[in-house]
Amino acid sequence: MALAEPRAASVPRRVSVLGSTGSVGCNTLDLIGRNPESFQVVALTANRNVDALVAQAMKFHPEVVAIADPACYRPLKDALSNTGIEVAAGAQSVIEAAAHPSDWVMAAIVGAAGLAPTIAAARQGAILAIANKECFVTAGDLFLTEVRRHGATVLPVDSEHNAIFQVFDFNGRDAIERIILTASGGPFRETPLKALSQVTPSQARAHPNWDMGAKISIDSATMMNKGLELIEAHYMFDMPAEDIEVLVHPQSIVHSMVGYVDGSVLAQLGTPDMRTPIAYTLAWPGRMAAPSGRLDLSAIAMLTFEEPDLARFPALQVARAALTEGNGAPTILNAANEVAVAAFMEGQLGFLDIVPVVERTLETMIGRVPTSLSDVVAIDEAARRAAAVNIAHRGDA
Repeated sequence: MALAEPRAASVPRRVSVLGSTGSVGCNTLDLIGRNPESFQVVALTANRNVDALVAQAMKFHPEVVAIADPACYRPLKDALSNTGIEVAAGAQSVIEAAAHPSDWVMAAIVGAAGLAPTIAAARQGAILAIANKECFVTAGDLFLTEVRRHGATVLPVDSEHNAIFQVFDFNGRDAIERIILTASGGPFRETPLKALSQVTPSQARAHPNWDMGAKISIDSATMMNKGLELIEAHYMFDMPAEDIEVLVHPQSIVHSMVGYVDGSVLAQLGTPDMRTPIAYTLAWPGRMAAPSGRLDLSAIAMLTFEEPDLARFPALQVARAALTEGNGAPTILNAANEVAVAAFMEGQLGFLDIVPVVERTLETMIGRVPTSLSDVVAIDEAARRAAAVNIAHRGDA
């Protein structure tokens, strides 16, 4: 992925946060709040958390706020009356807020719902801090076409891809041999396999190192998140799937690595705090202070690494196969996983049934190459319907 030259930014830098009430959004605003002279928040969006969005709007006084759930419009509008802040609701309003003139946009809407808003932000040529990996997973080539067409710049927020970005020689990519994505292994790395059938949503959400939202925490527990990150790395860094490795690193200190043809392996290290990669993208091409804990390797004393257990984490193989298959398979993978995770969180599906539902959906759908964003939407919607059927009929002969 070639980097566009950053356009001249306003001072302070005009910032929009899509998905502002989620974990990444809140951490972004925490950093901005510590540097009020450097950033001006101009747009905030959320799904349905009215109280959190109101609190953020009252603190940062953006020009516009949008909430995806239309039922939330009236309480949001009432709470922000007489503030001069434009208030809107509905999916289209979120897209319009994403297109609000900004220098820098945090794309942190969870899941495929973030694709259209992020593309709207790309079309204004902004710097895009991408925490929504589904943009690459569901519409990789199409998304990058929009980015290039409008001169936008993509900066990765995921700690792994941000680490790779920091040590990836874009001007000497012929010397790059491989990418190594690290993974903590989640909360069940050492749990007896027979006990996994009894895992509850609250247990799956309890990540040992990172404070994340519910959906991404469960994806980490199945390691589907790492499978999605593998697909994201393929598109973001234009690396063949066979040159992207996954290595379990329980301490979450080495965030990822890049291997070069001379045998050198460059890594980025840090404490597991999302404010570090967010700060990197906020200040890019410079750097800014962040309140993340400082790394003390002598106190940690030991860093360990191991190959992922593919019997325990079959999602890795499923995701890699979807990337190899192409033809819309990554879009199907993501949609089916979102439906399966939601069913697990609602008590309708067992933890060990999540990945099999995704596999069955991939098997039952005929993939086609999406040539437009409307194709992506159609494939996504069809995959969701197929996944719902597979959940309803699980266990059938």
